[in-house]
Amino acid sequence: MACLGSLFTPLKKLWTRLHSKNKKRKGISILYQDVMSCPSEDVHVLWSMLVESGSAHHSSRSK
Repeated sequence: MACLGSLFTPLKKLWTRLHSKNKKRKGISILYQDVMSCPSEDVHVLWSMLVESGSAHHSSRSK
């Protein structure tokens, strides 16, 4: 029985990670659509600053 537990634990962790990432992507997609539908230029500027800081953060993490 312990053998089955050691087999399913990594699979359960992988399953959880895959589904949590999809939720985050869906949330970002909804936020992006809301930002693009907003007529205020300030919102678009803030969005571009957020995207640029996020891409800089990801590039520094990958080094």
